[in-house]
Amino acid sequence: MSHPVDSTHPVEPSIARMTEEAAKQKAVGTSEKREFAGEDDFKHLDNLRENPNAVLENPLQGISHERLEAMGRAFAREKGLEEYEEEFAKGAQLAQDPLAFESVAMLGDADREILRDEVAHKWRHPWQLYSLVVCCSMAAAVQGMDESVTNGANLFWPPALGLVTTSDNPNASYDEWILGLINGAPYLCCAVLGCWLTAPLNNWLGRRGTIFLTAFISAAACIWSACTSTRWNLFAARFVLGLGIGPKSATVPVFAAETAPPLIRGALVMQWQVWTAFGIMLGTVSSLAFYHVGDTAHIHGLNWRLMLGSACLPAFAVMAQASLSLLPSVARSAHHFVLFGCTQVFFCPESPRWLIGRGRYRDAYHSLCRLRYSKLQAARDLFMINALLEEEANMPSGKAALLELFAVGRNRRAAVASGIVMFMQQFCGINVIAYYSSTIFRQAGFDEITALGATLGFGALNWVMAAPAVWTIDTFGRRNLLLTTFPLMCIFLLMTGFAFYIPETSKARIAVVALGIYLHCMAYSPGEGPVPFTYSAEAFPLYVRDIGMSYATAVTWLFNFIVALTFPRLLTAFTPQGAFGWYAGWNALGTLLVLFFVPETKGLSLEELDQVFSVPTRKHASYHGKGVGYNFRKYILRQRLPPRAPLYQWEDRTVAREF
Repeated sequence: MSHPVDSTHPVEPSIARMTEEAAKQKAVGTSEKREFAGEDDFKHLDNLRENPNAVLENPLQGISHERLEAMGRAFAREKGLEEYEEEFAKGAQLAQDPLAFESVAMLGDADREILRDEVAHKWRHPWQLYSLVVCCSMAAAVQGMDESVTNGANLFWPPALGLVTTSDNPNASYDEWILGLINGAPYLCCAVLGCWLTAPLNNWLGRRGTIFLTAFISAAACIWSACTSTRWNLFAARFVLGLGIGPKSATVPVFAAETAPPLIRGALVMQWQVWTAFGIMLGTVSSLAFYHVGDTAHIHGLNWRLMLGSACLPAFAVMAQASLSLLPSVARSAHHFVLFGCTQVFFCPESPRWLIGRGRYRDAYHSLCRLRYSKLQAARDLFMINALLEEEANMPSGKAALLELFAVGRNRRAAVASGIVMFMQQFCGINVIAYYSSTIFRQAGFDEITALGATLGFGALNWVMAAPAVWTIDTFGRRNLLLTTFPLMCIFLLMTGFAFYIPETSKARIAVVALGIYLHCMAYSPGEGPVPFTYSAEAFPLYVRDIGMSYATAVTWLFNFIVALTFPRLLTAFTPQGAFGWYAGWNALGTLLVLFFVPETKGLSLEELDQVFSVPTRKHASYHGKGVGYNFRKYILRQRLPPRAPLYQWEDRTVAREF
């Protein structure tokens, strides 16, 4: 889009050239930079030059306010946003340090009042932002319900489709493997196909379009599951369900992160885990609601069919919110009505980052204006997003990014740490309970309806106990949460397994099994529940983050499939005692893996994260291995010990204050 040049107001150089000149300022230092930066800033700029990943933290550091004002005005004119030139002049200065708005001379009293309110009332935002949060939360609930509706249905559909897993069947072992294969089919699809479709779907359809499409696939697959008549038809339906689960699990947290204000970004991204837990509870409610539904003259197994099909309801709700049909469309043909309403007119604002990637700067600005209270805030955030994207464009991409994920030591250590927490999310035993708790409670002595009621208690606890993670994950820390909760999960699974040694006629057996499962859930929900996705999203440098998240989600869904596949057979071969002991052992191992191979990422800048993951694995493991004895003497024996030498340079000041 071209614009006439006003000779009285010459156009500034392009934003790309100005950013390049700013980078030169950072590298060599000029009199202008010296005016605005102290000696510490020079050291920081040297680090930026030596560490290209750290440039992505804030590429505007070290640039004078006058230069930023010129860059903002040039950006507005270059991108067809001339009428907002004043907002972008101010926004470019604010983008350098959003919390230092009091020092920006261009701002008026009204501007400063808006920015003060943004800090003082960080949860006060336009309703459309919270509408978007609701949409993401419902998408998470779809995810949880897709995972858990099979729990109650497992009591009915296997015998209806010819799978008999009781001991009097000579083919029980084979049927148990088929049962596990069908239950795990969505996660097999996620691991081998679904997660890897995330990037192309997002590039083609955008964040909203991907969410809409995956919700549609989930709804269609659930209805298909309810209409199946053979085990392999059900397997195919559930495999297709994975095409909805995989891309959605990677897209929704990214969509929330890219549209949320910085001050509440972590809390909004965390809603994914909270509302996935809510969806798991809804799946159990569905099982109870349809338990007593009887067959009709032409439909057999109506209860389990309604259970499996009920997960389409929240998916339809997401689709309804993701697209809004305009009234004039009513007069069109049905074909054009559906096409226009479902693919063109989206109710939620699109991710401004995605729009910028398509060169749609005006749309990106209007999207941010719907998500922020003022045009100044929208201009600030748009200018910063564009600056980050320009820096990312200089980083490797495509196939090179996949190679660098494992070839570069810093990235490889992040991949190992993310892989560990994603793997342990499945092998900590929680999804064994989510998928098969009704079967477990039946073996403990519950009747079917009571087993479903006990499962509802598990789902409710999983949801309620996920809420504290919104605060603890950024205060107590990711690593500390895991090191605290893995040993607890190990103990509670052993407690559950050993409870099966209590005579079946005793009510104590039922009580202890239920208590052990509930305590395990209470330990999981604020720890290994929210940490993996949050950790994986921040561990990778931005230039390999998309491929890193695809790898991390593929790991979690692959092992989710293995858990769903093996547990029915494991329950028979190992007995309940051995099966729960097996997963208790993995929790014990998970404690050691986190201790030696998973660094803390809480509250660290990108530059500090680079330093964390640049420490050799052997050095990190040795440091924390020796720390076990040190912490035992200091915190258990209460000995007064001198502080340990810090593992990272930026810890020096913290250690000094502690001692």
